[in-house]
Amino acid sequence: MRNPYIYGYLPLITILLFSLTFGMYAVGKSLQIFQAIGVYSGMREFLSDFELRVFLLIVFAIVFFMLFSALKLVGETIHEVGMLFFSKDNEGATVSQARGGYIILFVGAMCSAFAIQFIYVLIGIFVITIFTYFIYLIYKMSHFISMGGTIGLLIFELFMWTILLTLVVYVVLKLYNGILASLPFAN
Repeated sequence: MRNPYIYGYLPLITILLFSLTFGMYAVGKSLQIFQAIGVYSGMREFLSDFELRVFLLIVFAIVFFMLFSALKLVGETIHEVGMLFFSKDNEGATVSQARGGYIILFVGAMCSAFAIQFIYVLIGIFVITIFTYFIYLIYKMSHFISMGGTIGLLIFELFMWTILLTLVVYVVLKLYNGILASLPFAN
């Protein structure tokens, strides 16, 4: 008998690993920035170098953990709404089939541990992992959905992610331009 919850822990471990690797990179870069602007020596008056690194790692890991958890929540919500529209599965067999893809995410998170010093490699591993998982998910869902439903699900998910990312980029750019316009030396 196979336990349906065998992969239940992998998303948490994956998010933790990605959070730690991105957090470790952010610690190194933030310490370089702190040294460049002259804040590092003042911070060292309160904390040792090790304590400062651990403190920053905890802060950055929590921030990345929240980011990746939110992305997972949004991604699963978009996928399940798409399945609601395009799947004829009434027993939930497609949900259990998708859980096997958690191994892809876990392997990607493990690979990111070897690229802590290189942000482009970290981002590349993250993007390739997500893309591979997406392809696997669509492939697994195609066994339970018609060809038209699979294409509809694919288009729906890509459309929703495009809208979401476009809105986030728009808001960030508006915020950035608003901050720059409010600075007195920007004139």
